[in-house]
Amino acid sequence: MNQGWVYQDRVAQNDVGLTLLQYYTRYYRHSPLEEWQARIVNGQILLNGQATSPQTRLEKGDQLTYQRPPWEEPVVPLDIEVLYEDLDVMVVAKPSGLPVLPGGGFLEHTLLWQLQQRYPDLAPFPVHRLGRGTSGLLLLARSPKARADLSQQLRDRKIRKVYRALATGDNWPDHCIINQPIGKIFYPALGYLYAATPTGKKAQSEVWVLQRQPQATLVQVVILTGRPHQIRIHLAWLGYPLVGDPLYDVGGVPCPVGAIAPGDKLPVPGDGGYFLHAYQLEFSHPRTGDRLHLECRPPDCLQAAID
Repeated sequence: MNQGWVYQDRVAQNDVGLTLLQYYTRYYRHSPLEEWQARIVNGQILLNGQATSPQTRLEKGDQLTYQRPPWEEPVVPLDIEVLYEDLDVMVVAKPSGLPVLPGGGFLEHTLLWQLQQRYPDLAPFPVHRLGRGTSGLLLLARSPKARADLSQQLRDRKIRKVYRALATGDNWPDHCIINQPIGKIFYPALGYLYAATPTGKKAQSEVWVLQRQPQATLVQVVILTGRPHQIRIHLAWLGYPLVGDPLYDVGGVPCPVGAIAPGDKLPVPGDGGYFLHAYQLEFSHPRTGDRLHLECRPPDCLQAAID
């Protein structure tokens, strides 16, 4: 069991007039209405520090506090290998299955929490993110100055990130550039998720074929933008979803809800099973300006699938 957590929200202008129950069922669809109502009635959710009723109307600036009791987190790999560190930056090899940041059912079983416990005085903070099912290199900052500098490098596209992925299909072009926009679309239970959509934000991936197999192809991908789940979405949009991806189908959109067998859980972005690895990382050190290049061998499961 973990120690529980306190989630806080502040009511914005466009939420004025909603009831407390409406607010939580609108924005946090992972729990049904009955559960949110019970939490409010039991005093787990406070309005401006006070217990209240589910039908209380919200006003702009109201402070909402949800006191989540301790819970048993899913088992995940916690073997985080540090590949480079100094007083400014850190680069680690994240195992597949480990979330980077707290969210959903994860709090202590996250890369951020584990590193904060290991390095309480110079707690690193992720400069970018990797999906839960993605393995490989993750860059972290250990000071406000380093965080600001590396974040600016990320915005200026001066951080080079190279991935390896095992995708379906064997009739790939040797090289291609994908410019399909990525944005939010409606998705049951979650409210929304990211997918290929013409109304999304600009996204660009460059892909090279490394090895062809009868039913799959090993590719190398350089992403010039960092949209959520960009590689999974882009390769699926091209017609070649990642091998084992339970969520993104041809077209870069979620598998049709009607295709999910009765009784099966609706897939979500955090579900693993696919083969995607952050293989190389290059950036300028925020203090010295030296260009650093790191590489991380693919995990055994991906290597076995390739071999």
